[in-house]
Amino acid sequence: MIPKLTEKERSRQIGKEAKITLVLFLVYFIWWCVTGYVVGGAEKDHYTYIYGMPLWFFLSSVVGYVLFSVATIIIVKTCFRNFDLDETADDDEPKE
Repeated sequence: MIPKLTEKERSRQIGKEAKITLVLFLVYFIWWCVTGYVVGGAEKDHYTYIYGMPLWFFLSSVVGYVLFSVATIIIVKTCFRNFDLDETADDDEPKE
């Protein structure tokens, strides 16, 4: 059964989830920029290749995708809550 939250609890949880999502996005963006521009900043004659791809591309697009997909799954399972957006619990009503 999906729990009903009070308006205050629901707002707090939505804010928490939005902040976590924003932080995860910013960390991924920083990862992508650092691996793309710092690691890939050398001349293309000096690139290191993995599976035929330059190291910077492999790190930013392949490793980053896998790493942050796993991080997203872990964060959703540990920090996010399933609750009803339509119905609210009364403040004096016991929570389920």
